Amino acid sequence: MKTFIRPPSILRRLSACAALVAGACAPAAAAENSFPTVDRVLYVQECMRNHPGPHYEMVNKCACALDRLAAEISHEDYVSLSTAANATTIGGERGSYIRESEPLQQEVRRYRALQARVKKACFITP
Repeated sequence: MKTFIRPPSILRRLSACAALVAGACAPAAAAENSFPTVDRVLYVQECMRNHPGPHYEMVNKCACALDRLAAEISHEDYVSLSTAANATTIGGERGSYIRESEPLQQEVRRYRALQARVKKACFITP
C-alpha cells in the first residue's frame, strides 16, 4: 500500500508566508516612533474636524498624516511642538510670552512646516 504525502494546501502555505512576513515586519514597526493610542485618536479627530470631507476618506488621510509625522519626530518632540503651536492662540499677557519668545516661535514654525509637509503627502487639502 502506497502512502501519499499530501502537499499542504495553498491556504496553509499562504498562512505560513503571512506569518513569516508579519514576523519580519514586526521589529521594523516597533522601531518606528510609537505614539500612544490616545494621542493618535486625538490627532486624527482634530485633523478630521479641521478638514471636513467624506468620513472614511478623511480617517485614512488623517491617519496617514499621523504615520508620516511619527516617522519624522518622536512623541516627546510632537508634544513639545504641538503644545507650543497651540499655546500661541492663548490671548492676553500669558499668550504674549509665547508669541514673543523666539525659541518657541522657531518650534512653532518647525511644527507648522512639518504639518504642511505631512498633509501634502497624504493629500489633505487646506
